[in-house]
Amino acid sequence: MTGADPFDAHDGTGSGGGAGDAPREGGGEPGGPPRVPLPRASVEDGGRPLPELGDLPPVPLELPHDVLKSLLGAWALAACSTAEALAVEIHLGDCGACADEARRLREAVGLLHQPESLDLDPGLRTRVLEACLDRRPPRIPIPEWAAPYDAETARLDALLQDIGDAEWHAPVRLRWFDGAAPTSRRTTVAGVIAHLLSVDGLVAVALGLDDPLGEAPAQGPSARTEAFWQASHFPPTRALRIPWREQSHRLVQTVSFTGSGAGRLGVSYGDFALPLHDAMLDRAFECWVHAEDIAVAVDYPYGPPAPRYLHRMIDLAARMLPAALAARRQAGLAAPGPTPHLVPAGQPGRSLRLEIEGTGGGEWLIPLDSPGAVGSEEFEVAHVALDDVEFCRLAAGHVPPEDAAAGQLGDRAAIRDVLFATASLSRM
Repeated sequence: MTGADPFDAHDGTGSGGGAGDAPREGGGEPGGPPRVPLPRASVEDGGRPLPELGDLPPVPLELPHDVLKSLLGAWALAACSTAEALAVEIHLGDCGACADEARRLREAVGLLHQPESLDLDPGLRTRVLEACLDRRPPRIPIPEWAAPYDAETARLDALLQDIGDAEWHAPVRLRWFDGAAPTSRRTTVAGVIAHLLSVDGLVAVALGLDDPLGEAPAQGPSARTEAFWQASHFPPTRALRIPWREQSHRLVQTVSFTGSGAGRLGVSYGDFALPLHDAMLDRAFECWVHAEDIAVAVDYPYGPPAPRYLHRMIDLAARMLPAALAARRQAGLAAPGPTPHLVPAGQPGRSLRLEIEGTGGGEWLIPLDSPGAVGSEEFEVAHVALDDVEFCRLAAGHVPPEDAAAGQLGDRAAIRDVLFATASLSRM
């Protein structure tokens, strides 16, 4: 280089290092003046990739025992930084006292963070009772055919205990199928309990218990409900819960004391009658359906009955379908089949296979030509498949027959008649 570099390092004489010096950093020649090194290019300027910070191993903090112990609560809640959590976990491997405390704190956090809803499992009551009865059987057991009613009234009562005074006046729309079209009636939560109290009174009268309507003669479900509503000087309130629950207790106690033979006792519904064991199942079904009406009105979670109870409810509806088909045919609401005469009682006839899917489901062969006929695979003309809860909502009149989500195969007229007959089982 010929010119003097203003950044050269030199002494007062201008001489650099000796002849034997190594090359200087920055490009200086041996024996020449030293050079100030040029700045290195940064990673950002050179276009090379930056190091991934996540790949760098965390460096554990060196914290005293007291500080680490104070961090256990935050560690259990996953609220520590990465370095703090690492320091705590290393310390837990060396300190048994802190490890025990950390385990207790983690268990407590697990109780605070419930993974599921806090609402009780609908089957919890049944499981608890079964466990208790396995240890000590009751002296006077509840008949098996009354168990669904006992379970469903208890579930509804638990719902009613959870709602406030104002929610008893929440609007509820009772829905059913009158044989030709869907219909409904507006009431309140308290009005629904009045309806259940009135219709359950039909069973009470059959058992010789007091009628909640007083001296009024036994009538059909709708007429009894309207009479009860009209006799009230004020809108129904939560005060109805006590008489309804007391009546349900008396019904279960009475059939338990009477024994299983009481199941054959007839219960009149006005224009038809059911044996007591079917009437109790019918009342369990109505209790569940109207409990769902109430639950929707007050925004309360409510599930279907236990599978074995749901199966019995579906079985009752399936057994009632032949008579419902005959009644619709007599009323001109269903087309007669190709058979010119009704099939004699006890003889096989045209049948529809009703397949109900789900935990409460099963299969039934429904005779189409006569209530007394026997379902027959040989004369099967149609097949319908529905979900168990969907079928129950159809039977309750909550789903129009045309909208039922059913798999259908075979005689379309027979399928339509059965779906409409199922909906016509409903009433207010």
